[in-house]
Amino acid sequence: MKRLAIVLLALGLPCAAAATDYSVQPAASKLGFSTTFQGESFDGQFGQWTAAISYDNANLASSKFDVEVTLASAKTGDNDRDTALPGANFFDVAKFPKARFVTTGFRKSGARVIADGNLTLRGTTKPMSLDVAFKPQGSGATLDVAGTVKRLDFGVGTGDYADTSVIGGDVKITAHLQLAPK
Repeated sequence: MKRLAIVLLALGLPCAAAATDYSVQPAASKLGFSTTFQGESFDGQFGQWTAAISYDNANLASSKFDVEVTLASAKTGDNDRDTALPGANFFDVAKFPKARFVTTGFRKSGARVIADGNLTLRGTTKPMSLDVAFKPQGSGATLDVAGTVKRLDFGVGTGDYADTSVIGGDVKITAHLQLAPK
């Protein structure tokens, strides 16, 4: 009987180590960005994106994010900006319709959790880190992430738009995701 208990426990351990797979609830979730134009802050958001989220705060090694963004869905509420963003000087959606962030690992820094990964934007892939705040709520959870992208590292805002005194060089990325277990 003792051996049976040990075998059952051993078989159950791999299951306990697996992160929970979540589906994003789009109506209650947002993927946004903010930067400056001529010294004034502005915010925007992406209307179309998908996210495969698998997360376990107690076992970060089993966690992963895979987020794909349709760049043409960027909206800031300003017609001039919204018309320019999909163009060749910014996202160049004709050549590069999507951006993608995939985690390579998670780590703790004091009380903070950081998701390290690779961001691919305009055909360029660079490492990026995101601060992660995961809060269980009933059977689901909320997930908030924040990080900064240096837009010129990805060729966003070329030519006259490369001047960081006109358009900020740092773009803050934020997301608030309402998650339900799959």
